[in-house]
Amino acid sequence: MVILKSPEEIETIRGANQIVAEILSELEKMIKPGITTRELDRHSEMLTRKRGAKPAFKGYRGYPFSLCASVNAEVVHGMPSDRILREGDIVGLDFGALYKGYYGDAAITVPVGEVSEEAKKLIRVTEECLYKGIEQARSGQRLGDISAAIQKHVENAGFSVVRDFVGHGIGKTLHEEPQIPNYGIEKRGIELKAGMVLAIEPMVNQGGWRVRVMNDGWTVVTADGRLSAHFEHSIAITKNGPVILSRIH
Repeated sequence: MVILKSPEEIETIRGANQIVAEILSELEKMIKPGITTRELDRHSEMLTRKRGAKPAFKGYRGYPFSLCASVNAEVVHGMPSDRILREGDIVGLDFGALYKGYYGDAAITVPVGEVSEEAKKLIRVTEECLYKGIEQARSGQRLGDISAAIQKHVENAGFSVVRDFVGHGIGKTLHEEPQIPNYGIEKRGIELKAGMVLAIEPMVNQGGWRVRVMNDGWTVVTADGRLSAHFEHSIAITKNGPVILSRIH
């Protein structure tokens, strides 16, 4: 069941997402060769609690950290560790916050120092396809319109879209209906309506779309060991079109 949100609820969800956006912005500034993903995790939790919110991921289905930090061939759900980020790495930061009973969720992929042209292109295309998906999130459109717009842009650039993990509705729980695949067919799926709040999150691989889960039960990596990037925004569908809630206002 897809839960439509009232304008007041959307404002509260915006508050949660503002916290997420500010923290991702702070973490992005910290990314440089020599820092560990564990340091980023600690900092994210400290900043969240300082703002009167709780890290959304910590304890979720037993996940032990506040932040997901996915490096290079890691697609999503990378667990923070003492691994040191090095020049040329790329790191996906996925973060969520619980604030006044509602969730915020967003992700960015950040280069560490100077990275290869191919890595730059992968990051750019992944962020672009997120906005192409958001552009389709309008009342009267279909869910497949979001998915198809993302897939088309990714594949035109020579990359592939991860199929095993999807975007989702968000509100009083972190993952609500509907699921939002990053591939699909236009004009298919449920009709989009004002009041829907969606977390749209393309995961894009440099090589093939297949992935596997590591022995830790969380970290998802590309099956072919090539790079992956991830961007996410939480958005509200309004009668005037999509509004990005997880952008710093």
